[in-house]
Amino acid sequence: MDSLTITYQMTLPDSSTVVYPMEFEERSMTLLNNIPRSLPAWTALPFQQCSHCPLDPGQQLNCPLAANLVNIIVHFDKLMSFERIFLEVLTERRTISREATVQEAFSAIMGIVIPTSGCPHTSYFRPMARFHLPLADTAETIYRAASMYLLGQYFCKKAGKQVDLELEGLKQIYHNMQILNGAIAERLRAASKTDSSVNALVLLDMFALALPFAVEESLEELQHLFAAYLNH
Repeated sequence: MDSLTITYQMTLPDSSTVVYPMEFEERSMTLLNNIPRSLPAWTALPFQQCSHCPLDPGQQLNCPLAANLVNIIVHFDKLMSFERIFLEVLTERRTISREATVQEAFSAIMGIVIPTSGCPHTSYFRPMARFHLPLADTAETIYRAASMYLLGQYFCKKAGKQVDLELEGLKQIYHNMQILNGAIAERLRAASKTDSSVNALVLLDMFALALPFAVEESLEELQHLFAAYLNH
């Protein structure tokens, strides 16, 4: 089994360093070996379970997304969201680094853990996780999400399935993410002593809130970049 490793290295305000490597099964982009043996009560599937969750508490004890956040919260729960750290994200081909707030760094890690955790609602984002871009701004995220979805529609057409070029399905995916983010925020409030984890999730939820409006408006602002295609 081929694997892919992405490492988050953070220099904290006290100059100590936290190194958090994440290993993924490369083909499926499934996060590996990230769930501790002993899980807290807030990870139980029925605890603040998403209203649209397709998982059955009778068959699965824990929320896979919550379980994959446990080890990460340990590193951030002593820090306030506004504190500044130096973040380095190391992949096989490049290193991305800059100063960031704790909530920005936590949000970036969530941005790759959430799609690869095993939650059915977040699996649509695994292509973006495979080409992870930490600390992306709203415009970059909207561009990447729309591009990912349209490439998915290409593969749907190749498979003989119905194709959605109006991005209605992408709007629904992000609507489902808004519901999920609300439920996960309640889990994190039960898990955390500081505001860093909840505020990190709020940053991600801003993208989920922005996307439906972006499909209608913001994408039009990018049209001029595709003049070569339109004038061909």
